[in-house]
Amino acid sequence: MSASRPEPLRVFPFSPARNIVVTATVNTWQSSCDDNYSAGRRLGVEPMDTALERVGAGSKGGAGMNTQVETKERDVVLVEDAAWIRVMGQPVLEALPSARAPYAQVDPFILVHEARGHLSPDMANMATKHRHRGFDNVLYMLEGSLSTGHSTGPGGAMERARLSEGALLVLRTGRGVWHADALGADEISKGLAGTEFRVVLFWVNLARKDKQVEPSVQVLKPDQIPLRSEGDATVRVLVGEGSPARLATPALILDIELPRGGEVTTSVPPQFQGFAYVLEGEAAFGASRRRAMPTQLVVPGPGKAFTVRDAAPRTRYLLMAGQPYGEAPGFNGPFVD
Repeated sequence: MSASRPEPLRVFPFSPARNIVVTATVNTWQSSCDDNYSAGRRLGVEPMDTALERVGAGSKGGAGMNTQVETKERDVVLVEDAAWIRVMGQPVLEALPSARAPYAQVDPFILVHEARGHLSPDMANMATKHRHRGFDNVLYMLEGSLSTGHSTGPGGAMERARLSEGALLVLRTGRGVWHADALGADEISKGLAGTEFRVVLFWVNLARKDKQVEPSVQVLKPDQIPLRSEGDATVRVLVGEGSPARLATPALILDIELPRGGEVTTSVPPQFQGFAYVLEGEAAFGASRRRAMPTQLVVPGPGKAFTVRDAAPRTRYLLMAGQPYGEAPGFNGPFVD
């Protein structure tokens, strides 16, 4: 089917004080994914604070990657659509939190958002400053460029970072930090008004013992992220062996691209759990070869390796796996205690 586009995003979508999930018939702004969408996907009406509390309540159970039984190849226990939500009035895809993937199933990953928009002159003066606490805030620039700010300078001064396509920001919020999204003045001053951006944001929990650490930031330029071939795939190692990015949590975060018919098997420590999030194309995931397409969350079960096969042309997905803490976080909007 053909899908219509909403108005371009005017506000960078990740200031999450009171985010609202809206009921709607979905028309996607991702033209590359038009044929993969159908109208009328399920959406709920729920404040994000409530959703986070609900998902956190599931932390006492759930079958994810990390269980007592280990098999050679991980199978898929869940394929779930990301939900459309409204953040500061603008549409954003939210893969986590998810009603069908309780926190215990994806621990230590708390939140995954994807957004695309156009740089507007209005963004040059947007007031998006807000506080975070208790997790690693990771921002990955898929397309275009954006600037961010964070209070990690001397005496808590705001520092700015411009993220070009392929750049990665890791902000350890620790005991508390100010953060500002979409400081568009840098881009507008460079004549980039009207250009598109696409970005994925994810939150990785901190252990309770680390909740009060000093905030810090890492900004990796695209050429600092290792690139390797694995099977038929091209793999960018955002977090893992060879990457200078450091999370407080032992983790593996990969950006994987496959050609038509391609296959790749990724070794994942058996104690890790997490998910894949599909960005482009389509492929068969896990031992049972479950098909998944863009904006779907794929949760593997136990095992030591995760195989993706029979890829459509230019299939691309993020694979995120980490050591679960087994602690029930306290969710309070932008704070995770």
